Amino acid sequence: MYTFSNKLRTFSFALIILGLLGVGYGFMTSHKSLEEVKTMLTEEASAHGGGHDEAASHDVVNGSHEEEVHGDAHAEHVQHQIANRPWSALYVAAFFFMMISLGILAFYAIQIASQAGWSPVLFRVMEGMTAYLLPGALIVLGIAIASGTIGHYNLFIWMNPEVVADDKLIQGKSSWLNLPWFAIRGLIYIAGWSLYRYFSRKFSIAQDTAEDKSNFKKSFRISAAFLVFFIYTESMMSWDWIMSVDPHWFSTLFGWYVFASMFVSGITVLSLIIIYLKSRNYLEFVNENHLHDVAKFMFAFSIFWTYLWFSQFMLIWYSNIPEEVTYFVTRFGDYKLPFLGMVVMNFVFPILMLMNADFKRVPWFVVMTGLVILAGHYIDIFNMIMPATVGDRWYIGIPEISSLLLFAGLFIFIVFTALTKAPLLVKGYPFRKESEDFHY
Repeated sequence: MYTFSNKLRTFSFALIILGLLGVGYGFMTSHKSLEEVKTMLTEEASAHGGGHDEAASHDVVNGSHEEEVHGDAHAEHVQHQIANRPWSALYVAAFFFMMISLGILAFYAIQIASQAGWSPVLFRVMEGMTAYLLPGALIVLGIAIASGTIGHYNLFIWMNPEVVADDKLIQGKSSWLNLPWFAIRGLIYIAGWSLYRYFSRKFSIAQDTAEDKSNFKKSFRISAAFLVFFIYTESMMSWDWIMSVDPHWFSTLFGWYVFASMFVSGITVLSLIIIYLKSRNYLEFVNENHLHDVAKFMFAFSIFWTYLWFSQFMLIWYSNIPEEVTYFVTRFGDYKLPFLGMVVMNFVFPILMLMNADFKRVPWFVVMTGLVILAGHYIDIFNMIMPATVGDRWYIGIPEISSLLLFAGLFIFIVFTALTKAPLLVKGYPFRKESEDFHY
């Protein structure tokens, strides 16, 4: 049985406390008056060269009412973007850790449905990681709903009745994009994922002491059914929880793109936890060949993610349809460094690091590559959310770092607590022996 060390538990609590303090600070400092924003914009304009701005100011002084109204509207827009930032930072981090858990749940179901022989010795680690899914997904949904109720429509503009009243395109989508139906759909997704997680875990533990294979057969059936449910709900979730932050844009590849990101992130965290537990003298039945296969999945799905990224980008760029290209125009304009940087982190770096088969067996090498991959996919989610909510007012600062610390601490605490609830090796699983003796 695994024992949750006091040091790791204390570390997780420290992350949560530091994260909460930073998140609170982010919210407290995000509320700026209109005059403060105007002053800030004037200082920024002066810093970027005063010639044009002095001329604009001269127009205002000489009674250009239209220029003054435009200036007030711009200042209000920037004021709202600044207020959006802590909400967006919290949402990005919450979604990032939730998708790690959801990705590994899908990976777990695939292993059972395909009756894989190499992976059963890793099942209990996967089950521990999926323990975060229910609280993590509820937090994501809660932040989304709160941003449009107690917040001032900080994430989803379609939740704002004033915006919908003046936007025919959003009106056309209002039968889908409305708050009650959004909340109901979210609860349906979470209920389906959590029910599968509950019963698969229940059958897995029951199989340890069972005299027949009935629990294994039940687990096989519900895994196959869950994968069908997952394919649909994951795509719908990606439309609802991410793509609808910019309801004027759409992509038919988006569901697959988000799936690839969550899948590789979940597998990467799985490899990091395996290496950590091995370093603490647990998982003695896991050998370098298991790590090699996990790293192969990291490598393969990094390439799959890149294929989808390029397919989405190339088709939109080539067709050059205005309502589609705006998505990439914004990101190339205001987010060029994180947008292109995450492509390097999610594709070029894994290719260089994990192409060699021997490197996949070296723990510190897998850890180094995994941390870069995770950072890259966090930036990927960052790039999906921030341009539509904060525009060019983005920055990696206290709100973003604190949100990451908060959910990292919560993830560590929930996952490693779950690992203490059952033996780390499945006992009655039919392919256990094959998995223990696994060699490349």
